[in-house]
Amino acid sequence: MPSPARKCPNCGRTYRPAPGSAWRPFCSERCQLVDLGGWLTERHAIAGEKAAPESEPDTDRGEPPR
Repeated sequence: MPSPARKCPNCGRTYRPAPGSAWRPFCSERCQLVDLGGWLTERHAIAGEKAAPESEPDTDRGEPPR
């Protein structure tokens, strides 16, 4: 039985995913990568409270003072 038709969340194209498709829920690798780029550039975000700013990195490496 073939997979039901789906709509790509990125481009909106209707497609039928192959069993075990590596790109699902997207229609292609391109659409998958475009979506990933949106998350990496923070164009996509999950709503919520802003995170506290990061503090200065700890530079103490356990070496004795000179």
